[in-house]
Amino acid sequence: MAKRKAAALGASPEERATREDELLAPGTHNEDERFDRVFRPESLEEFVGQEQHKQNLRVFVEAARRRGEPLDHVLLCGPPGLGKTTLAHILAKEMGTHLSITSGPAVEHKGVLTGMLTRLERGDVLFIDEIHRLSAPVEEALYPAVEDFRIDVMMGEGAYAESLTLDVKPFTLVGATTRTGLLTKPLQERFGVTLRLDFYPPADLERIISRSAKLLGVPCDAEGARALALRSRGTPRVANRLLRRTRDFAEVEGDGRITRAIVELCCERVGVDEAGLDEMDRRLLGVLIDHYDGGPVGVETLAAALAEPRDTIEDVYEPYLLQQGFLGRTPRGRVATKKAFEHLGKEVRSRAEQGKLF
Repeated sequence: MAKRKAAALGASPEERATREDELLAPGTHNEDERFDRVFRPESLEEFVGQEQHKQNLRVFVEAARRRGEPLDHVLLCGPPGLGKTTLAHILAKEMGTHLSITSGPAVEHKGVLTGMLTRLERGDVLFIDEIHRLSAPVEEALYPAVEDFRIDVMMGEGAYAESLTLDVKPFTLVGATTRTGLLTKPLQERFGVTLRLDFYPPADLERIISRSAKLLGVPCDAEGARALALRSRGTPRVANRLLRRTRDFAEVEGDGRITRAIVELCCERVGVDEAGLDEMDRRLLGVLIDHYDGGPVGVETLAAALAEPRDTIEDVYEPYLLQQGFLGRTPRGRVATKKAFEHLGKEVRSRAEQGKLF
């Protein structure tokens, strides 16, 4: 049952189990799913951040409305927790249609796909999370559905088998992926709109935190919101999770208000430093520096040293460390940067100074 649930959520059981209870994990926790319904914006106007993408989506949605056509198929790329599922909800609402949600691993065979497609009404949005994990037969069956709005079904078996073509009503496919490189080229080419979401700057996260605090009914001053934003790893989901934990400290250790002091107290107690790194991030950088003189180290070696799956290192830890300049990738492996040495209070060795570090 646990494995089936993990697959339905678009992550392997190993990936979900690894950081399921960690505060800064960008993936979805059970608690997040409950609060998502509270925090989720319902329109592009309410959605904070990703301004260029928002402006383009407004144009695409309005153009589709004026033509009386479904919105073109949309591919959303980027690390977990940046708002891909939220944008799918918003697109369906903006178009005034129904949203159906599934994930790549949950579409186990063509029959499941056929059932979903035949239930869609004209203009509906089908959201497939982790679309890169669709099986090859399912992906091939999806091609005629997104191009010609039809699907081929095999009836019968053996010598009595025959192909039956079913028409489906014009719909919009919204795919989401955290691993763009694993998407096949034919699948990518069938999306008319591709949006690559990036980590959020602190200013946008401050706005998100202030909005979420109001929805929770907890006072949060500007300095408190700023302090939380700087520790949220550029990820709204992490920001909202940190906000909820800080609210707990504010209610028990403070006067109920979220201030900079309360944020610092909370983050110190839960192990989140001023750069948004947690114990596992520091451990990864520490292994690179202490055991391998800063690298380069192959990702498989690093995974073995940390006792973590390779996918978890690549999908969960590395994106933020790379984006913030704590980690680098080279043809020979991962390296800790000078910034990582300084952040951990480590002395930069002479070999590193001679060119191993960026």
